[in-house]
Amino acid sequence: MAEVLVYVDHAGGVVRKPTLELLTLARRLGEPVAVALGAGAGDTAAALAEHGAARVLTHEASEYAEYLVVPKVDALQAAVAAVSPAAVLVPSSAEGKEIAARLALRIGSGIITDAVDLEAGAEGPVATQSVFAASFTTTSRVVRGIPVITVKPNSAPVEAAPAAGAVEALAVSFSAQAAGTRVTGRTARESTGRPELTEAAIVVSGGRGVNGAENFALIEALADSLGAAVGASRAAVDAGWYPHTNQVGQTGKSVSPQLYIASGISGAIQHRAGMQTSKTIVAINKDPEAPIFDLVDYGIVGDLFDVVPQLTQEINTRKG
Repeated sequence: MAEVLVYVDHAGGVVRKPTLELLTLARRLGEPVAVALGAGAGDTAAALAEHGAARVLTHEASEYAEYLVVPKVDALQAAVAAVSPAAVLVPSSAEGKEIAARLALRIGSGIITDAVDLEAGAEGPVATQSVFAASFTTTSRVVRGIPVITVKPNSAPVEAAPAAGAVEALAVSFSAQAAGTRVTGRTARESTGRPELTEAAIVVSGGRGVNGAENFALIEALADSLGAAVGASRAAVDAGWYPHTNQVGQTGKSVSPQLYIASGISGAIQHRAGMQTSKTIVAINKDPEAPIFDLVDYGIVGDLFDVVPQLTQEINTRKG
């Protein structure tokens, strides 16, 4: 059976959800071989094996923390040379897409970014993408070299499929370019206790209709009742009501949760481009002509200051 490389996104040995989703997709294409790098790489093996990794290639070195991107590209290139995989799968984060692009260039292969589904094809993996602000769905495949594909979070279920997960040391020689950009400092982001925006199964977003930073407490309360992440439209971010790191849209983050709740968001194309692949979309807006209603599964025409607190209360009551 052909082997499929899966780049492991982890924090100190704790595997992030998008990687487990990649293992589900990799099993459709062949036998998953995970590549875990940096501090705690060896600690990822149990979770990776539980979700289908037949082998786990590991390499720990200070370069992965001290320098940006290139050491990881060097390691993935070494893994490609060692395994000769049928495909390489990488999570569609900002860093993941840069790693994938650099790797594809080095090995002379085509690349597909932001796939939302993968299936095996007679001539290689077939990727589904949502393009042009999610106005079209396309299927495509790489026709040159080993396909390098980045996949959006929440594109596949996390499924247990116990495998051997044999840990093997990966031999890596760092290139001269690896030390080109040094990390000079890190500042830990203040934890909100909420899930990371791009990985969350539920996202609750607020827009211009929230009408002030102080009113985002309503959005946060609804999100917390659902165990959701909080998002914001560009208008809300530009007004200084919520941090830029929470912006959903073409110039912010793309999300694809199971449930997306838009409160006080008109539905400009820029925002739609970042959330239109959500599985179920609910909008709350007092303007019945708002463009957001063109794409929702459920719409509530009403004042968010009336609707959101009632919704939050009802959810908490049913949970209680």
